[in-house]
Amino acid sequence: MSKTIDFKKSIQGLSIDDLKARIAEDEQRLKKLEFGHAISPLENPMSIRSLRRELARLKTELKKQQLSA
Repeated sequence: MSKTIDFKKSIQGLSIDDLKARIAEDEQRLKKLEFGHAISPLENPMSIRSLRRELARLKTELKKQQLSA
């Protein structure tokens, strides 16, 4: 649980532009992981799930900052 708490604390300090850039990078990474997994199985397929969850957390933080601004 401390890993997610650390992640949440680290993204709270980011600006809106930084969050958008990080979201774009992670979406590209997710596409590459999913494509690679379709071709040959990944060693750790749970990495796809964790990346999707990180993306959701980033998008939630972005929305929260946009609403407060």
